[in-house]
Amino acid sequence: MEKINWQAEVEKRQEELLQDLRSLIAIKSVLNEEAATSSAPLGEQVKEALDFMLNLGEKDGFIGKNVDNLAGHLEFGSGEELIGILCHVDVVPEGDGWSTDPFGGEIKDGKIFGRGAIDDKGPTMAAYYAMKIIKELGLPLHKRVRMIIGTDEESEWRCVERYFETEEMPSVGFAPDADFPIIYAEKGIADFDLVQQAEETMQSRSGDIIVHSFESGRRYNMVPDYAKAAVTVNRGQTEIIQSYGAFVDEHGLDGRFHIDNGKLILELKGISAHGMEPDLGKNAGLYLAEFLAGRELDEKAAHFFKLTSRLFFEESRGRKLGIDYKDEITGDLTINVGKLSFNEGTGGKLGLNMRYPVTFPLKEKKSFLIERLAEEQFKIQHFSDSSPHHVDKDHPFIQTLCKVYEEQTGEQAKLLSIGGGTYARSLETGVAFGALFPGREDVAHQKDEYMFIEDLLKATAIYAQAIWELARQ
Repeated sequence: MEKINWQAEVEKRQEELLQDLRSLIAIKSVLNEEAATSSAPLGEQVKEALDFMLNLGEKDGFIGKNVDNLAGHLEFGSGEELIGILCHVDVVPEGDGWSTDPFGGEIKDGKIFGRGAIDDKGPTMAAYYAMKIIKELGLPLHKRVRMIIGTDEESEWRCVERYFETEEMPSVGFAPDADFPIIYAEKGIADFDLVQQAEETMQSRSGDIIVHSFESGRRYNMVPDYAKAAVTVNRGQTEIIQSYGAFVDEHGLDGRFHIDNGKLILELKGISAHGMEPDLGKNAGLYLAEFLAGRELDEKAAHFFKLTSRLFFEESRGRKLGIDYKDEITGDLTINVGKLSFNEGTGGKLGLNMRYPVTFPLKEKKSFLIERLAEEQFKIQHFSDSSPHHVDKDHPFIQTLCKVYEEQTGEQAKLLSIGGGTYARSLETGVAFGALFPGREDVAHQKDEYMFIEDLLKATAIYAQAIWELARQ
């Protein structure tokens, strides 16, 4: 068979591809449970985006299926084995500060702009056109190829959970929703709370400072960039305020204070970052906890803030908890303190996001942690876990993707591991495969999100060859 010039085939369809992508970006497919209905469980516009892809595919001759308006698929080819491509059409809210219409799909400076351009509508359309090229060329396939379309990736993954309750699991597959070359390993992700078990004998009205309330962070997987505490200073308020100013300056933070009904209100701004690498941010909650831990607090607050400081301040690897761990596949265990709260009546609570390596003995370490924290008068609650995911680097599936990437780009196909989670972990044998190329800035979830058109076309060519190589074997 004559060698196929995949890039040339993509370029023939460039205008059509861009128009379909602009139409998809125009749909504001942000989760809206307040407007949910039985036929649109995640909101009408999320359903509209799913319907758009299913209608597009059926028009082009693919076999479509809608699974409870939470997910769907488009399939072609024949054979017993199934190749999966896991995409999603939901997006995060647009936020403020855009210089273009976030749902306009504007094209300028060699880029297409819009919420979802790189996460994940652009890569989804690239994978779709890859399938379309193979179909239009009439290439013979010995396996079935199925694009699985999710609608809740940015939130709770209800889409793929529901989908795989009734639908076939692909033998292998990839998610075009991360980085090139190939992400073959993803850490486990556990969220849980540490809840203070303060004894009734603990006094909440003694000490130079009474802590009435403390709040920081709303999500386990983000480094909180704001913290606020309300306290009463019984002795030395001027000195406390001066020491707070010195602490803020020492750590290069933005801190403020004011008096409200006799209470001293301390506010602190840090730097947000993704919870997979807490050291890239400055955790406002931990910094404010560290400041309070160094004061003479009431007994209950002292117990909470001193433990928080001792175990977690400037410590993201679990060393002081005794659960630090590292392997060659996925690197260090990390812990992000994403939520911090204290109430003078009920005590304190920490919400942790733990990203753990693929070889980490979770059950054993969890038991150790429960005992370790009980000694500190803390209890683990609301433990949820998403297991780590790993495909052996020598698997033929991985080798095929490496070959394709190297042929299309001329670059080495390095295998990557990440602390984040992609749809690939929904597959028994799945990897994340693009579409962000090495050296490109990751602008997902940011204002003025974009994808280079050159990269969109290149990714489409890579996906087309990859699907062809996988499905013809």
